[in-house]
Amino acid sequence: MPAVDKLRLEEALQDSPQTRSLLSVFEEDAGTLTDYTNQLLQAMQRVYGAQNEMCLATQQLSKQLLAYEKQNFALGKGDEEMISTLQYFSKVVDELNVLHTELAKQLADTMVLPIVQFREKDLTEVSTLKDLFGLASNEHDVSMAKYSRLPKKRENEKLKAEVAKEVASARRKQHLSSLQYYCALNALQYRKRVAMMEPMLGYTRSQIKFFKKGAEMFSKKMDSFLSSVSDMVHSVQEELDTEAEAMRVSQQDLLSGNESVYTPDFDVASPVINRNLIQKAGYLNLRNKTGLVTTTWDRLYFFTQGGNLMCQPRGAVAGGLIQDLDNCSVMAVDCEDRRYCFQITTPTGKPGITLQAESKKEYEEWICAINNISRQIYLTDNPEAVAIKLNQTALQAVTPVTSFGKKQEHLYPSQDVKNMEILNDRMVPKESAPIQDSAELIAPGTPIQFDIMLPAMEFLDQNRGGRRTNPFGESEDGQKEDEDSLLQQMFVVRFLGSMAVKSDQTVEVIYEAMRQVLAARAIHNIFRMTESHFLVTSHDLKLIDPQTQVTRASFELVSVTQFAAHQDNKRLLGFVVCDAESPGEHSKSAYVFESNTESEKICYAISLGKEIIEARKDPEALAQLLSSMPLTNDGKFMLLNDQSEEDATVHGDGQEESEA
Repeated sequence: MPAVDKLRLEEALQDSPQTRSLLSVFEEDAGTLTDYTNQLLQAMQRVYGAQNEMCLATQQLSKQLLAYEKQNFALGKGDEEMISTLQYFSKVVDELNVLHTELAKQLADTMVLPIVQFREKDLTEVSTLKDLFGLASNEHDVSMAKYSRLPKKRENEKLKAEVAKEVASARRKQHLSSLQYYCALNALQYRKRVAMMEPMLGYTRSQIKFFKKGAEMFSKKMDSFLSSVSDMVHSVQEELDTEAEAMRVSQQDLLSGNESVYTPDFDVASPVINRNLIQKAGYLNLRNKTGLVTTTWDRLYFFTQGGNLMCQPRGAVAGGLIQDLDNCSVMAVDCEDRRYCFQITTPTGKPGITLQAESKKEYEEWICAINNISRQIYLTDNPEAVAIKLNQTALQAVTPVTSFGKKQEHLYPSQDVKNMEILNDRMVPKESAPIQDSAELIAPGTPIQFDIMLPAMEFLDQNRGGRRTNPFGESEDGQKEDEDSLLQQMFVVRFLGSMAVKSDQTVEVIYEAMRQVLAARAIHNIFRMTESHFLVTSHDLKLIDPQTQVTRASFELVSVTQFAAHQDNKRLLGFVVCDAESPGEHSKSAYVFESNTESEKICYAISLGKEIIEARKDPEALAQLLSSMPLTNDGKFMLLNDQSEEDATVHGDGQEESEA
């Protein structure tokens, strides 16, 4: 006999879409078996009815043969030979009627009764357990939805404990009903074999017994065959008994586990988090907008496959693509007063989907797994080792390097070739000071500020008198200053952190600040960053809110003493600002950013701005600088034009408005 397919009881608690999909196959099999059993029973009942009709017919025939003697025929009355012959036939028919009656009784007991019992007992039990499992599953979904709606800010421990207890009770009830349902479906695979073969075995034996009494019509070979079939049925019955005992023991072991498996977020105080995952699967709540201000949260099963985030609704055969994770970023967000929410952002900076995890452990592991996948670690030969190494190194950025599509390099006009030559001349590194020890650059234990800039709305609330700045010369109070600026160049950056430094004599202090800021973000699992427009002018550096155009921070260009891009990660930028706190005393701070474009371009813009400041002191030097650099129509410096399409478009629009 071929192996019997079975549902794994260990997967009943997880209740994954794969298990539900396999369960649907068993349910479809049970439905097909039910339909077939009803049709088979109808056919057997017809045979039994025909046998009963045969008994009545033979009985009626015997009576009619005896009644021949009593008939008053007009001709041939008193034919004694005919009467005696018919009486003999009546006796034979009576003997056959006894055999048919016995056959009908045997068919009822050995053919019809087993199939009726199988339908009324086994198939009805499976149908009842299916309904109970559906009710328990719905009750669990309702309790999980209630638990997911628990507020985060105004957390009520008593309410949380009650809801968690309700979730645990519903989950245990679902687990118990699923185990019973799975056991019944597994047992059905054995019982259906017995149920199909046992009635036919009884039918065949009854017929053979019937014919043996009438005549020797069947050979011993048939007896041997029926004996082997009987042995096989007995063997299947023994296997069923063994499997039923094993399932009973397994069910007891699964139900005797720790109650914590039913309680969500039971280890919130000290969860054990694996930060080196490159694959992750589990249930998450997906936020969907249903209107202008209304949203819904759907609990779906998510899993990663390569560099893709897949979603598989319950009951679906396969999952569908939700988000391409390559070069995406992920960060924690506050959303509708729900706990454990995070958002996936596309490589272009556009907000993607918002998800909610069930517990703190799942929340942190999902963020780490998506962060690892976005770096395309899964494409390496040993992804696990690479993930461990990248999470241990301090130079790895918190979010993956965004892969904005670079335009293909075209042939530059002669003036652009000149620009490239000037860029190469100006970016020649100066002789660096001897490499100092990290303690000489930054004091050990120096605190790191991860959010130096206030959000735009908070800035407006706290500084009602603050001025709004347009990065292209359309500010109100500072319009004259921006118009006098010979340099205006805007970039998109994200602030990573800042910290006080001891020295500004070498760019090594910037590299050390980058290392410590990124290491602190990785260690403390800080993913949130603020995006700003970074405006470089010939007077200062400004960080501008991209939505409200409010200046978040401003640094005088003369106070910028060092600036550099990271040697390996070309999108990391840092600079050192020296401010005078009191006469004779200066404070030095290093600021670290991540740019959408190559950081060398920003460094070139800052270098050009500082040269303009120096050239203003000498009219001849300023004239020489103006003659050596290309200018726009309004007399400002023209920088390289191979920036990201987004920056070039914004900058061009701003210049047109300024000229107007």
